Amino acid sequence: MTNRRKLTLAVAASALLIGGATACGTERTTPVGAGAQAPAKAAGAAGGYGDGGYGDGAYGSAGGGGGAGTASGPLAVRQDAKLGTLVADSAGFTLYRFDKDTASPSRSNCAGACATAWPPVPAGSTLPGAVPKGAVGSVDRADGTKQLTIGGWPVYRFAKDTAPGQTNGQGVGGTWFAVTPEGKKAGQAGAGEGGTAGQGGAGQGGAVGGGSAALPALSTLEDPKLGAVLRDGKGRTLYRFTKDTAWPMKSNCQGACLEKWKPAKPVDVNDVKGVDPKLLSVYTRADGGKQLAIDCWPLYWFTGDTAPGQVNGQGVGGTWFAVTPQGKLAK
Repeated sequence: MTNRRKLTLAVAASALLIGGATACGTERTTPVGAGAQAPAKAAGAAGGYGDGGYGDGAYGSAGGGGGAGTASGPLAVRQDAKLGTLVADSAGFTLYRFDKDTASPSRSNCAGACATAWPPVPAGSTLPGAVPKGAVGSVDRADGTKQLTIGGWPVYRFAKDTAPGQTNGQGVGGTWFAVTPEGKKAGQAGAGEGGTAGQGGAGQGGAVGGGSAALPALSTLEDPKLGAVLRDGKGRTLYRFTKDTAWPMKSNCQGACLEKWKPAKPVDVNDVKGVDPKLLSVYTRADGGKQLAIDCWPLYWFTGDTAPGQVNGQGVGGTWFAVTPQGKLAK
């Protein structure tokens, strides 16, 4: 009898734990395309494109040739602590030039596997923005698409830049360099001369642009003050509202609140990095909309963040806070 009673209690405790894990009353996110294989590592290690297979490792989902993964919108000019003045796309990702290309006449010599590791920036997808109009042009690629040029040089993104502001492509293979507004190599003597207005932050002063396929749908950003915080696929910081509840899960941001704080969209758990997918769930809002939640807390992005990586929503009203990868308030 004693053993049977212990067994009954153990089963009841297990049921309680299972109930507690799902008691936020929500649908758990389920993998989409779980059978899909990860991108294969590029064949060939050298060729001047990078070290050990275009940067020593798989280059994730940054996209292939033809510019997949490059944000549309105005170009931005920013100051890098090491490289000085350089050009970024509207999502804040560094743009590069290739020494094996030519500027006069403009010609791209990066195709095939090279263009997978270094996605060409499509002409027409970007506007001059902070870059002088006279420096911006285009070149016809062998596949019939048009690629953006700066100072005559075809420009590219680097697949291993996985967050705005990174410059992992600088100096790769001794042939790849961040590009200045004049088309020169960033970090070289005199490269920063003649810089233009708009320095001091990629994409500042406008709405967060169309995102980048190089970013997972949900990942983390290392903020110098807050530490690791969540961000969405467009680089926007995600927040929690302390007036919401997790038990049961409920959003108390309604009406006018939603004009500034937008519910984060559910994500594919196969497109998550740095976050335990088991913590993620989907909250069904009162209007029927679906909202991403972590550890039973609904998540939002802030319209006051006008560039990727900003945390202008932190502490607003004493009720809004960025979120850690564990779902806790970042303070």
